[in-house]
Amino acid sequence: MNIRLKKGNIISILSTDKDITIANVKLADRELRVINHNLLTGPISLGDEVLVNTTAVELELGSGGEGFVAINLDHPEVATYGGGHIMKLRYTPAQFCVASIEEQGSDFHEGLKGFKDLGGLPVVIGELHSQLYACIIGIKSKSPNAKIIYMMTDGAALPIAHSRTVKELKRRDLISETITTGHAFGGDIEAVNIYSGLQAAKVVSKADIVVAIMGPGIVGTGTTLGFSGIEQAQIVNAVISLGGRAIAIPRISFKDKRERHYGLSHHTLTSLGMATLGRATIAFPNLKGDLSKTLMDQVESSGLLDKHDVEKFDATFIIDELKGIESGATTMGRGIDEEPEFFMAAGSAGICAAGMLEFDDR
Repeated sequence: MNIRLKKGNIISILSTDKDITIANVKLADRELRVINHNLLTGPISLGDEVLVNTTAVELELGSGGEGFVAINLDHPEVATYGGGHIMKLRYTPAQFCVASIEEQGSDFHEGLKGFKDLGGLPVVIGELHSQLYACIIGIKSKSPNAKIIYMMTDGAALPIAHSRTVKELKRRDLISETITTGHAFGGDIEAVNIYSGLQAAKVVSKADIVVAIMGPGIVGTGTTLGFSGIEQAQIVNAVISLGGRAIAIPRISFKDKRERHYGLSHHTLTSLGMATLGRATIAFPNLKGDLSKTLMDQVESSGLLDKHDVEKFDATFIIDELKGIESGATTMGRGIDEEPEFFMAAGSAGICAAGMLEFDDR
């Protein structure tokens, strides 16, 4: 295990809101852009001496390779989180308490104790955070008034405030509430695990549709099972065991240079082929020619048709919709024009979920 911490001083504030401050820090050997989570480490100001975690920066980890303020040495005392008895980041120096929706002090404790099942609630399950916006657009295209709850797991980034996508979706009223599960934090509702998060979406939030995807970032190793996105299978299993309807977003790429991710990613083939225990619906976009043939050959040869239902949808309009969003739409550093099939797949899952709603006035 290796952690790298360096002292520096804040030399400029680039942006700030109640959750996050982005600043430039002068270290001994360089200037570095850093992120400060205000609720964890308190506010920062020009000139403050800070201790910065530079581990990911020095490993050059792409989107995860950023510096984070670990402590403000000039103002080390922080008292921003309050209430509740459930610890997140447990048994680390950064542990803090939240008021989880399930705990005894919650107004919803008794109601959650009487939970029976999800009652057919549609839940869209993705692997990459970059699938989120397109999925929401797909839902709203068919059911503009549907109440959508976004459930963020702890498979990648833990603070939901780290997601610009979520901020924009909430600003535009495209999602109604957020739930953070496990050690993820900062949602409108804090939940102990994926199962109780789904339960809260049904009982507390009165969701019409849930979209369950990890936050920004993902871990992959090039091995069959060593990737964090395999949680897609775990969520599918949870949804089915609780009486919901699971809609899986396939990870599709025709520009990824890694053979294991070409067409239908090996992550999808493993999660939905090897690791799921129940039957989900996999939503694909209508593609043409060789692209369609490549995907369907992979689906058939992998045995996915024996385990799951496969449906196709016209999702070409998703691309034009995404081009208008402020946060930008990229996946693995590639934009909408480079990877349209990736985003259309996520939109297709949203369209599929909206089609499962049991009412006509949406």
